[in-house]
Amino acid sequence: MEKESFEDGKVAEILNKYFVSIKVDREERPDIDNIYMSICQSLTGQGGWPLTIIMTYDKEPVYAGTYLPKISNYSVLGLIDLLVSAEKIWKSRKKEFIETGKEIAKSINNNLIRYKNEKLQPNILDKAYRFFNLNFDKTYGGFGTRPKFPTPHNLSFLLRYYKYFNDENALHMVQKTIEGMYRGGIFDHIGFGFSRYSTDEKWLVPHFEKMLYDNALISHVCAEVFLATGKEFFKDISEKIFAYILRDMTSPEGGFYCAEDADSEGEEGKFYVWDKKEVENLLTQEESKFFSDFYNISENGNFNGKNIPNLIDKDIKSFEELDKNFEGIRKKLFSYREKRVHPHKDDKILTSWNGLMIGAMAFGGRAFGEKKYIAAAEKCAGFLLNNMFSDKGRLMERYREGSIDHLGFIDDYAFFIWGLIELYEATLNIKYLENAVNLNNQMTELFWDEKEGGFYLYGKDSENLIIRPKEIYDGAMPSGNSVALSDLIRLSKLTENSDLYSKASRLLDLFGGNINSSPESHINFLSGYMFMKLKGSEIVIAGEPENQNTINMINEINRRFLPFTVFILKDSKQTDAFVSYKTTAYVCKNFSCYEPTTDIKTFCRLLDE
Repeated sequence: MEKESFEDGKVAEILNKYFVSIKVDREERPDIDNIYMSICQSLTGQGGWPLTIIMTYDKEPVYAGTYLPKISNYSVLGLIDLLVSAEKIWKSRKKEFIETGKEIAKSINNNLIRYKNEKLQPNILDKAYRFFNLNFDKTYGGFGTRPKFPTPHNLSFLLRYYKYFNDENALHMVQKTIEGMYRGGIFDHIGFGFSRYSTDEKWLVPHFEKMLYDNALISHVCAEVFLATGKEFFKDISEKIFAYILRDMTSPEGGFYCAEDADSEGEEGKFYVWDKKEVENLLTQEESKFFSDFYNISENGNFNGKNIPNLIDKDIKSFEELDKNFEGIRKKLFSYREKRVHPHKDDKILTSWNGLMIGAMAFGGRAFGEKKYIAAAEKCAGFLLNNMFSDKGRLMERYREGSIDHLGFIDDYAFFIWGLIELYEATLNIKYLENAVNLNNQMTELFWDEKEGGFYLYGKDSENLIIRPKEIYDGAMPSGNSVALSDLIRLSKLTENSDLYSKASRLLDLFGGNINSSPESHINFLSGYMFMKLKGSEIVIAGEPENQNTINMINEINRRFLPFTVFILKDSKQTDAFVSYKTTAYVCKNFSCYEPTTDIKTFCRLLDE
């Protein structure tokens, strides 16, 4: 619509003469996007972008739709006719126009999602698992048909289900899905990183846009699978994502940019696709044959006559061996591709998405024993802590070119807190835990509903919109409330604060009916619920950080997949709970603690029980 309509002289003339036109970046104002998309779905039965709204000066909508052609055709109303008609009604029946907006706003407010306060069903975890098992694509991985989205929090749930119930099929679905995604064109085999979604069931043809949040969540779950299985393949995927982010998506200050467009020179995917002759001219004959044979490069192509490199249906005995043989070729292709016109980079630094990448790099760094990822996470966290707060100490949502804007939303708080907790466990630097606690206090003060429970989308100090919703649906990203649930549980255990645990229980009860009705749409809540149901483990290590026995115990924790565990380090300044002046581990499970131990073998046995 931007090129077809908004750059058109006639459309611009009508808009400028009769309307106050407002273009909203939905990433900068998720509150506006959330509310008016809900209105569009309620009025039309469907949603999508671009979203077109006509409203009164009181922000009350009288029309909602998605894409509109410039000129009416057949049964589809065009933008020009819509604008002219709306202007005529406003001029001749203004009172009726305003009343219509008020009635729609009232109706939407009454009929928007109602929270069904009830306990989760005893079989809710199995119910969610059965949904994924029923919809699992046994050939290519993923769930359902097309389009296919990565939705990594679905995989995180299944990984926890595997750990909780020792269900090998749950682990199989996770591994098969990640391998299918990696084989497909949704993964950039030349420059790394995942695109937003696949238009087909094979993961072959993506919408080429790359989003920071997808790559953060995918890299995190791949690191978890590496710990759960010990397979280097999953570590390699995480590290390739990190390489892409650190190379192309990191600002000089250390923050992470939010996205790269799908198109360049007005053509979707042009930057990423290859012509067979282009490959033959660039590579040696042997290299060209290797690349073409393994990565499905042909004369006819697989995307508008060009080729999206992919490994679909290839018999690959060792991905590690393939990478070793391909690396020199990949570097040649990458250097050549760098000379092309690049897709536009959206250089906004969003607090919420940066929180996710901080968490991913911190977790990956400790899982892989790679300090450079932890250092990148620390640099980003330091940048946010130093630059993303207003003069009044309020967390803000967006940074760009030296300025911050928009009061932070629930996602900004919840995701950043999550990242800081991961960073604490990666570094055991108490300042990250302290910052997480402080942010959690501010989040509760600004967003918590004292009457019913749960967190509102925007704070009590924010612009007052026609609706103040609580977002609980886990879409491409987990909802702010579901991540806040995890934050509350972990912080309650790390700080021994039972009030936070009570809040987590209350939050889960408030949304329990919604989760019971559709567990697959609220899946990240169930990952938190497993942590609560299992009660989890708490580990306290009393030791000096530089002591080798302390380091050995921390390393034993870091090399295991322990999704229901929190741990904290206390040195001699914080505790005197040392046994015979040696590094001492305290392991507690289900509110019962084992005898403290200084022996590394005993400690490992307790971790594995």
